Amino acid sequence: MITGITIDAGASLAPAFMLTLNSQDITSNFSDRLISLTMTDNRGFEADQLDIELDDTDGKVELPLRGAVLTLWLGWQGSALLNKGDFTVDEIEHRGAPDTLTIRARSADFRGTLNSRREESWHDTTIGELVSTIAKRNKLTASVADSLKKIPVPHIDQSQESDAVFLTRLADRNGATVSVKAGKLLFLKAGSAMTASGKPVPQMTLTRSDGDRHQFAIADRGAYTGVTAKWLHT
Repeated sequence: MITGITIDAGASLAPAFMLTLNSQDITSNFSDRLISLTMTDNRGFEADQLDIELDDTDGKVELPLRGAVLTLWLGWQGSALLNKGDFTVDEIEHRGAPDTLTIRARSADFRGTLNSRREESWHDTTIGELVSTIAKRNKLTASVADSLKKIPVPHIDQSQESDAVFLTRLADRNGATVSVKAGKLLFLKAGSAMTASGKPVPQMTLTRSDGDRHQFAIADRGAYTGVTAKWLHT
């Protein structure tokens, strides 16, 4: 069974969701037709993805407009749902038979200036101040781990780099991870199991009986047994 998670009295271990379209609750429109709902929470600056597959055997599902904004809440039945952010619809697929409609949306946070190249030099600052400045100019809220905020940055150049690429490089240098979630620019210590505010992330144990199916894979592509170097001596 699932352990390490707080479930309110009377709640069942059944997943629940709420979905809004341009701030209007459309959950009831989807519930009877829902085949699957998958949210992929990606690391770094790769946009999160929301895939919704609907039954359209009667041909009555109305196609949403591309560019429409979906907001997703996930959780357990009988408990408060967690806001997983806004997603912009950018792909719609209809197939059959049987007829199904798949709506694909990606995190709205990445449709801004984070990918615009910049030329800038940073002097006598800290990671906290640097991340806050970049967050502000991209209309985001900075959230930096306490252990990283005060690390000095005597000098670093941002030469024809986007803010996303520059922050990724800065994070790699300092053993951190950086991403954008729900309007926040997160700069956290990798593998620390701590939130940006310094609180421990609660642990959860899942057993095989908690799900109806599973998938596990190990790839050997990242394993190296040696290296060959070549050079020219003149």
